[in-house]
Amino acid sequence: MRGVSLEIMAGEFVSIMGSSGSGKSTLMNMLGALDRPTNGHYWLDGIDVSTLDRDALADIRNEKIGFVFQGFNLLSRTSALENVEMPMLYHRHRIPSHEQYTRAMQALELVGLGQRFDHHPNQLSGGQQQRVAIARALVNRPTLLLADEPTGNLDTQTSIEIMGVFQKLNEQGITIIMVTHELDIARFTKRMVILRDGRIVTDEPVQNRSLAETELQRLRQEQQAVKLAS
Repeated sequence: MRGVSLEIMAGEFVSIMGSSGSGKSTLMNMLGALDRPTNGHYWLDGIDVSTLDRDALADIRNEKIGFVFQGFNLLSRTSALENVEMPMLYHRHRIPSHEQYTRAMQALELVGLGQRFDHHPNQLSGGQQQRVAIARALVNRPTLLLADEPTGNLDTQTSIEIMGVFQKLNEQGITIIMVTHELDIARFTKRMVILRDGRIVTDEPVQNRSLAETELQRLRQEQQAVKLAS
């Protein structure tokens, strides 16, 4: 990254785009408190993250940032509920087991999977596994939700459904930053930042924003038309 100045306010939904080598991963690693900038400062929720030591950075990642990855990263031998409870086991302040259960169930219900809390990953579809991963990212009630190519392993309909989950979460005030290389996925966000060679070349609101509910309805109509024509 070179000379980047970026301000993201609470409650925003921002997509970060750019070709390979543009700096997307470097920026996400800094936003996720995985790397520290060699120059400048990174402030998160009033804390200068760039000055923290390794232990303090680990606390920031656990308590203030929720991560959603392309590959889900669920533990295969544990249930959806147990996967969601996992981040609370590493919380700096011990969370009682009954509260862990309550918070994990609330997070699963928030992403529409409350009825499948006892299912293991191999009993869930790709979209459902990503919903579990989103619930896991939310369970510690983070300030920021970071999503790295969250639809990269999903088909078109499932990708739109996942973007619908993110849109509903954002409507509830959750701040979301998402890296994607897909323009049609970025159009579900509210603001688009484009990087090139470590610099921001575009930072503007998304025009004619896509709404997941509308896009799903359109996709189903197209699928129905194909069935009628065949």
